[in-house]
Amino acid sequence: MFRALRPVLARPSGAVRTCVLLVLLAATGIAILELVREQTGTPGFFVGLGLALLPVAPLMAAFRWLGRAAPAPWSQLLFCFGWGACTAALIAILANNFATQWIAAATADPSEADQLGSVAIAPVVEESAKAAALLLVFVFRRRHFTGPADGFVVAGFTAIGFAFTENILYLGNAFVQDLADGTGVLDSVTAATFFVRIVLSPFAHPLFTVLTGLGFGAAAVSAGRSRRICLPLLGLALAMGMHALWNGSSRFGDHGFYVVYGCVMVPLFGLLVWLAVRIRRGRLQAVAGELALYAAAGWLAPAEVPALASMPARSLARSLARRSGGRAAGRAVARYEADAVALALLRNRARRGGPLREADFAGRERELLNRLWQRRATAGPALARAAVMEDLLPPCFDPSEPFTSWEAPDPVEASQPFELAESAAGPAGVPGPRWEEPSVRRSGPWTPATPAGPSSIRPCVLPGGDGVR
Repeated sequence: MFRALRPVLARPSGAVRTCVLLVLLAATGIAILELVREQTGTPGFFVGLGLALLPVAPLMAAFRWLGRAAPAPWSQLLFCFGWGACTAALIAILANNFATQWIAAATADPSEADQLGSVAIAPVVEESAKAAALLLVFVFRRRHFTGPADGFVVAGFTAIGFAFTENILYLGNAFVQDLADGTGVLDSVTAATFFVRIVLSPFAHPLFTVLTGLGFGAAAVSAGRSRRICLPLLGLALAMGMHALWNGSSRFGDHGFYVVYGCVMVPLFGLLVWLAVRIRRGRLQAVAGELALYAAAGWLAPAEVPALASMPARSLARSLARRSGGRAAGRAVARYEADAVALALLRNRARRGGPLREADFAGRERELLNRLWQRRATAGPALARAAVMEDLLPPCFDPSEPFTSWEAPDPVEASQPFELAESAAGPAGVPGPRWEEPSVRRSGPWTPATPAGPSSIRPCVLPGGDGVR
């Protein structure tokens, strides 16, 4: 009996973990709000809150745009935002205050303690506290953590939450100081703080934490155990280093801040924007390439593949479904798109990482294929029409083909889409599953499948490259 209970006791259920995290976020949220209100006063708190809210929506929209190719659940993103705004902020404030007081007592120099704390202590504490959210998602929501794009988005939402709370504190204290000094609006500390933190560098905290997120994202697609450990630590170290450089820029002279901002922060920001666009485009290309194999096997119509690999076409398909079938049809198409992308990325990860990295590949794939099959009657026509309207199909393609001559797999096979053959082998001779696909030669997720069925289920060209939008 004890042996049977051991796995249950060792790994709490998802509901238990969710309740624990919600209680933790609620407790830390109440504590951080009261702590910030106590430091800024009630008027300063509300002024800081109003000003700090301004960059939140644009920053969220920017990171959400990056993740739209394979969107993470909003509940996960809101958890990351809440962790950054509540738990990480509370840890950082308490730890930074304790460290600064300890350094001041040891050196008997409060000003030196503040400077040393901001450069040596704050980056380590704050980036570690934010990285804890990424670690939780990486461990307990691995299904939604599929690569660098997910690390980018999760890190961005966590850092936005942290910066939000920190901005309330800085702007609220500045407003209280202006009230005490009777300073005018244009010459106020509040205006200067708002310009520096909200206008000039709203991306500072997201930029630091994204480096950690990229480390976790690279670990998610790495086969070696040492890489899965070292890459997140390397990203965290880079985030701490950049944070320390930013906090210490004022010590480089009167113009040190502007030098670091112009020579380091802006180029790095541009580099990460370029990288984000490449990651997004690469993910869409992976979706096109992997789904083409399922289309050749008969699980998707050929016209659906380019539509699923194009963000405008996906949006158009949802709109078309809502016009013809109402909100329920729009939701069905959205879920179909999400499941199709998840299926493509699942196979892509298995192909790159090997069978040991995707032990539940067959079961997860079967689950996604069954869900696609249930919504295909609603989503298929909308996606095909969107592909036609967006000019994603080659000239030789007959738009009516998916619905007049398309040959679906046997309904019995829909419940068990693929069987595993023990004789297949992955890279370097590692044993792995092999496909038994309808109208497709045998292959595994680690070897490309070659379409071998009739031309009626074969796309004219494999989408991807210039066809990805």
